[in-house]
Amino acid sequence: MFDFRNKTVWVTGAGKGIGYATALAFVEAGATVTGFDIAFPGDDYPFATEVLDVADAGQVSDVGGRLLRQLTRLDVLVNAAGILRMGETDRLSQADWQQTFAVNVGGAFNLFQLTMEQFRRQQGGAVVTVASDAAHTPRIGMSAYGASKAALKSLALTVGLELAGSGVRCNLVSPGSTDTDMQRTLWKSSDAEQQRIRGFGEQFKLGIPLGKIARPQEIASTILFLASDCASHITLQDIVVDGGSTLGA
Repeated sequence: MFDFRNKTVWVTGAGKGIGYATALAFVEAGATVTGFDIAFPGDDYPFATEVLDVADAGQVSDVGGRLLRQLTRLDVLVNAAGILRMGETDRLSQADWQQTFAVNVGGAFNLFQLTMEQFRRQQGGAVVTVASDAAHTPRIGMSAYGASKAALKSLALTVGLELAGSGVRCNLVSPGSTDTDMQRTLWKSSDAEQQRIRGFGEQFKLGIPLGKIARPQEIASTILFLASDCASHITLQDIVVDGGSTLGA
């Protein structure tokens, strides 16, 4: 569907889940891809890998700076790194709150600080940041995650405004429930997937009108669209990919 031959793409959170599916989709579309993650649990990855804690500004500067010096152009940056820490607000630890923001918001901030001058210098490129439908609809027990993703959305849109004059497009994708390791940590019974599709009234989580959980490849396809020339006049948008569970909120 998409042609990214001769394009250079960076994807954070590429060790597994949505980040991995996205990096793989770019490879299949012909791109030269570097994936970043704190660990790569698989045995073999069809793209270059760099172990990186995106929450560590020093690591981002060292590792990312080394790679940028080897490039003439960075065509696409995908911020997909993220963590989930559950707990009602008054029972959530300070460490979980701070770590959630350090990774989910701080990680993207560090990548933006590293790459914005490169994007300005080359006068073009695309950035896609992975937020969440939790940034649109609050859920009990998800205050840290939802707040971090809402902050991430604001950050990404601000960066988009700051880079628009340089011809750089910045958009977001906000996935709903997607079949990843992160999602499966929330599944506590054999019929958990069907329960999620039906919804959890006690948590104020609506069901999924399309009647299915998203697959990581479906999120990746949206990311590739936003990074492609097919979306050449789309910027500062947040596409919610949740099977209708937020009812367009």
